[in-house]
Amino acid sequence: MTVADATATVGRRFAGPSRAGIRSAVSPLLRRILLVNALPIMLLAAALLYLDDYQNGLVEAAVSGLRTQAQIFAGALSESATSLDNPEAPTINADVARPLLRRLVEPTPGALARLFAPEGFLLADSRVLPGPGGTVVTEPLPPPPPARSPIGRLVEGGYDAALALVARGSSMPVIPEGADWGPDLQAEFPRTPEGEILPLLRRTADGRLIVSVSVPVNRNRRTIGFVVLTREAREVDQAVFQVRTTILATIALALGITVGMSVYLAATIARPMRRLARAAERMREGRGRSGSVPRDLVARRDEIGELADALAESAAALWARMDGIERFAADVAHEIKNPLTSMRSAIETLRRLPDPEGQKRLLGIIAEDVQRLDRLISEIADASRVDAELSRTPTEPLDIAPILATLVELNEVTRDDGQPRMVLDAPAEGLAVKAVEGRLVQVLRNLLANAVSFSPRGGTIRLVGRHLGTAVEIAVEDEGPGIPEARLEHVFERFYSERPRGEQFGQHSGLGLSISRQIIEALRGTITAENLRDGSGTVTGARFLVRLPAV
Repeated sequence: MTVADATATVGRRFAGPSRAGIRSAVSPLLRRILLVNALPIMLLAAALLYLDDYQNGLVEAAVSGLRTQAQIFAGALSESATSLDNPEAPTINADVARPLLRRLVEPTPGALARLFAPEGFLLADSRVLPGPGGTVVTEPLPPPPPARSPIGRLVEGGYDAALALVARGSSMPVIPEGADWGPDLQAEFPRTPEGEILPLLRRTADGRLIVSVSVPVNRNRRTIGFVVLTREAREVDQAVFQVRTTILATIALALGITVGMSVYLAATIARPMRRLARAAERMREGRGRSGSVPRDLVARRDEIGELADALAESAAALWARMDGIERFAADVAHEIKNPLTSMRSAIETLRRLPDPEGQKRLLGIIAEDVQRLDRLISEIADASRVDAELSRTPTEPLDIAPILATLVELNEVTRDDGQPRMVLDAPAEGLAVKAVEGRLVQVLRNLLANAVSFSPRGGTIRLVGRHLGTAVEIAVEDEGPGIPEARLEHVFERFYSERPRGEQFGQHSGLGLSISRQIIEALRGTITAENLRDGSGTVTGARFLVRLPAV
């Protein structure tokens, strides 16, 4: 099993059940968008559907016009249908009042006018006509308005249903089907000999609005009767219906636009998010390497595109890390296998070799292999800890000029005769970077040790520190044979095995420069290698350059 397979297995074991099985058909984000967009419209609709003020204004206008008309009727009756036999107690002449009342009502189709005595009994009715031979004929009530179209009934029914949620029904009394429209006010007239009775609003069984007003008939400052005028206020219902239709059409259009825009917005946000989630699941399950994130999402120039690009980069970095782990594991296995093979061969030979001197040499080889193996395992463990340690340890501003001076001084104190000497070319202070001191010192010691290994006896190693724009550059230069041009790109790879002539095998693990690159890149810097050449192009040594952002 490879490291990638093992990682995928662990991911499946601890990731828990997939969320794909519990996703709803409708995106929760779409529901939230619809709610947020539709709520203001619904609140506005609730406010507009409740048309009390508008409807009350129309009713008041209808009542005012009807009262004015009734006052005109009362004035005409007072002047033309009054008996003045006793000026102190004028009375209404019913025989004159009946035809006059009918003539007054004729210009108003559908109206019902009645004249009552102050005591409350009926004197005249505009719909009661004398027939042939003295018979009485009563005019029928006006027919109901023509039935509305199906759309009109739907609008009215929908409006009433919506209104029922806002206002709990109507307070107007209902006239039973087939009953007379005339209000029963006989008991009210004796109690209001000089005043007007409040207007009466009612509805028929089929929903028509009926308005009734009562005004007194006065003569010589005496109330001699009451005129009750009743009429269907059809224009009020028609005006309200038109407003209802306009409101509901506007609300329907607004809701349609809101739903359409919400679906579009969800399609540009929720659907891409789900596609990214599926891509992440594929990567977690190890079913996708390159191209797991849809390219059309990466190409978007918005936040979704930024998220998709970040996910694609994370996936690429993850797979690169997994590949690196696999290569590292393979390299470690190979490097550990070499000393183990050597030790096994030496032990097998030792068993068969009776010569004490030969046994002693073989034991020396085994000791060297054990030492090499111990060094290799220690540096492998260090390489494995670098990333985790640097991710936990915060960087701090650090002046590296005194560190460079200290390293040069330590080398001069401890170097043996014939070993290369070090020369410092750096200011005494002012080379400030953000770093982890221990790890940066480890990089510098690795580079200096590498330079010492390749420098000739009596050679010189230059340690240079300087500002380079917004960065601080550290250079380690030696006078060794340089680096083969074909190997310049590989010197920082793990277990790179290019070593100086004469060095005892196994003294170095080949991880020093690789660890150095890990540390410098974690500190947001760069490390490179190049050859030094003289005027004729001959290689005169090697140079390692470290650049870190300046503080």
